[in-house]
Amino acid sequence: MKKSLSFSISLSLGVLLSGIVFAQAVFANPADYIYTPAVEYGEREIDVKIGANTPQAGIRAQGASLGYGYGAKEYWFTEVYLKQERSGSADANLAEWENKFQLTETGQYPVDVGLITELEAPLSSNAPWEFKLGPLLQTEFGKLQLNGNLLFERAFGRADESGVPYSTNFNYQWQAKYRWQPVLEFGVQGFGEMGKWNDWNKQANQNHRIGPAIFGKFALGNRQAIRYNAAWLLGASNAAPTHTFRMQVEYEF
Repeated sequence: MKKSLSFSISLSLGVLLSGIVFAQAVFANPADYIYTPAVEYGEREIDVKIGANTPQAGIRAQGASLGYGYGAKEYWFTEVYLKQERSGSADANLAEWENKFQLTETGQYPVDVGLITELEAPLSSNAPWEFKLGPLLQTEFGKLQLNGNLLFERAFGRADESGVPYSTNFNYQWQAKYRWQPVLEFGVQGFGEMGKWNDWNKQANQNHRIGPAIFGKFALGNRQAIRYNAAWLLGASNAAPTHTFRMQVEYEF
């Protein structure tokens, strides 16, 4: 297991480094969700995500995706998506391959650690390819669960119409969740885009969003369950959308 895991991580890092010759600002999809590091071996899921934000600078963005995932190993969960994104009058159809690696046993250390990789390919329009990689962190204090993710994104392939060169950008996610009851948990989520990983944008141009969130799981028996989470995010910077609604529903079996 350790050799396979080491190879998978090395391969993911290699793909990221090989993309350093490319570059663009990568902007978040309003349907984006908080990654968590845990993997359930043998679990299958059908995953639906939607999101929309109110106009910012006269542009309204929407996103939706449908995915199928599988816990292929004790430490590896893989999922493929079909996605649609719309920004103003422009839209794009995309395919995405997401892989999550659980690097530590749950509860073995004070902080659980995972790794996420995503490769997104355009199916239409002039959208570029995108690659994402980053560590996933989680810790718990009684019924309180805390998550923090550091994500590096890179666009490559077709040149941006504006002529702006592509770059490796740094984004973050965080979450605080209180596990009140299995069917209803509540907390706060935050998302942010800082700009280039080594040269952050000025504060006014950074994109920060924060807001209340709810979570829950309905057990259906025989390893089947419906899991949901949703958040209403408020813009916390001038460059952020005023309001963003995002929701995810999973059927696990």
